[in-house]
Amino acid sequence: MRKLILASLTISAAVSPAALVGQSLQQRLNRLLDAPPFNRATWNIYAQDDRGRVLFNRNGDRFSVPASNTKLVVAAAAAVLLPPDYRVRTSLYPNGTVADGILRGDLILYGRGDPTWSERCYTVDTLAPGGCDSTWTAMDAIADSLRARGIKRVTGRIVGDGSYFEPTLTHWNWGTFDVNWWYAAPVSGLGFHDNSVDFQITPGPSVDAPPVITWNPDLDLFTFENRARTVPADSGTTIGDNFFRKPGTLDIWAEGTVALSRTPFIESFALPDPNLYAARALAASLRRKGISVEGGTAGTTDSMTYHALRCCGNPLVEYQGRPLPDIMFPILNSSQNWFAEMLLKTLGRQLGDTGSWAKGLDVEQRFLIDSVKIDSTAFALEDGSGLAAGNLVTPRAFVQLLTYMYRHPKRAPFLAGLPRAQQRGSLLRRFQGTPVEGRVLAKTGSISRVNTLSGYIEKADARVITFSIQVNAHDVRTRQILAQIDSVVVQLGR
Repeated sequence: MRKLILASLTISAAVSPAALVGQSLQQRLNRLLDAPPFNRATWNIYAQDDRGRVLFNRNGDRFSVPASNTKLVVAAAAAVLLPPDYRVRTSLYPNGTVADGILRGDLILYGRGDPTWSERCYTVDTLAPGGCDSTWTAMDAIADSLRARGIKRVTGRIVGDGSYFEPTLTHWNWGTFDVNWWYAAPVSGLGFHDNSVDFQITPGPSVDAPPVITWNPDLDLFTFENRARTVPADSGTTIGDNFFRKPGTLDIWAEGTVALSRTPFIESFALPDPNLYAARALAASLRRKGISVEGGTAGTTDSMTYHALRCCGNPLVEYQGRPLPDIMFPILNSSQNWFAEMLLKTLGRQLGDTGSWAKGLDVEQRFLIDSVKIDSTAFALEDGSGLAAGNLVTPRAFVQLLTYMYRHPKRAPFLAGLPRAQQRGSLLRRFQGTPVEGRVLAKTGSISRVNTLSGYIEKADARVITFSIQVNAHDVRTRQILAQIDSVVVQLGR
């Protein structure tokens, strides 16, 4: 999901609450789902209580495109299958000799899939942006450790080695437009700042002047051309969909318009070589710490290039990443696509033999079939985040998974990561003023013509309802369809 919908929603008035009084749950929900214009959509819904009693079933065994509800699978599999104290380890290897504070050779930064070198990550403990780390926390810690080892000079290059994962960095079924943006950034063994750069955009001083565009981090990694212009205050802003990169290069430009009245905003653009990006960031941090780098930077995904170092050499420095719950939390709570894909490849490498989409999906499949006991014909997965439109899951399968996780002894980080109504996350302003206010714990999902919500309703009598609502093939405005989904949840929770 590219952007979160956080605006307050009014429960749908297509069917008045008075019209539902005295009717059974089945009747009330059918009235909501069959009311125009929602009756043209495909509604696949399954809900049951904590005794296993089915409360509502409409197309519960039919495939749905789940959008970001897909993230429930990768988060659940990681919570159950990875050790609870799992942390990603990043190593720094010398490819040369070290003497008198000088590394004569290259310095290899070897990543193992840590996504948390990011300001977008936040944790359940702080519930605040930046609560995970700053962009530079990991890089500066590595640089400080290297300086503590007495290193003052590197005569060779800083090389970002992302070969812990497969060399395929972009998913084959993501849209051409999507892969330019942070939510579809390349997935490699190394990751820095979500493998994207933040462009801050401010209107120019007058109409027809170019907008003011700056970016962070600025590592002299790409060229940028500003082709956009400022337009009158009552005009539209179109630059947000008009950032481009020439294929095979690091030449980026922006087109479109920025309204004179527009407040400054940020668009985050993906960079194609995350390993070079991480190397450039480490080089910048080393220089700030007084360590000179003479040979420039490079990136690689070739697993054989530095194989001898990894198997037989000793790292100069190792950095332990944040714990698994801090990786899971942004996947569920703020729907971080890139975190989900990094975790999926981690599952493939840790529990299979390859850090690839294919192996990660194989691990997920075995988990769903063998552990959760979901029928193999009830799901077909293509990625970890739900950005690929080829993902298919039945609502009943989601309810089975959620029921399994609610009872599992390792459920804590999974439940803590789920958005809760009226708390920070993608349900912050949903269900306000309703009988289920503050008691819905669920994962949202949204791609083109698809909106989904799957999770739990914690009733006032301490009973729990588990549900999955998958709305596909609709042509209703986002605000309307979300309000109708919320109306369904309210009726389930009555």
